[in-house]
Amino acid sequence: MKILAFAGSNSSTSINKALVTYTASFFKETEILDLNDYETAILSIDRKNESGIPQNILDFSAKINGVDGIILSLAEHNGAYSAAFKNIFDWLSLIPGKTVFMEKPILLMAASPGKRGGKSVLEIAEKRFPFNGGKVVTSFSFPGFNDNFDTDEGKITHETLDQELKKKIEEFKAFLNNN
Repeated sequence: MKILAFAGSNSSTSINKALVTYTASFFKETEILDLNDYETAILSIDRKNESGIPQNILDFSAKINGVDGIILSLAEHNGAYSAAFKNIFDWLSLIPGKTVFMEKPILLMAASPGKRGGKSVLEIAEKRFPFNGGKVVTSFSFPGFNDNFDTDEGKITHETLDQELKKKIEEFKAFLNNN
């Protein structure tokens, strides 16, 4: 079972990438992507009409196509997606004959240093992704990142939150195994 994991952030110190990396460690075959490797010019229809879909966006789409499931942790910027994620998402949505997530199951997460744990961006994504071929199997909100995650060890230190995530991981694995 192949899993693609990435954070919806382009920060070199992304807390969402730390959460994705930790979560991916519970799966045998995962590839962790960095959005910085797929950065491209801001989407404009004029640019698309002149130059087509950028190759790195087509490469990103091929990565999605080649897996059985996706682990995605979204950064929350002003209550919504980061600009880096949104730009890639928008470019992916313009590939003819494909949806962004190609009907792949998704373990959707968000981490934040605040008390809400990225719940606003999770709500947006849970409503939007199904229209773009995303099957959100389960979601996990991780609040108080700086107090509940050891970045040196790369793991959750808050026992209740760790158990909650592990429960979501098992739910996601069960879905993948039964579909």
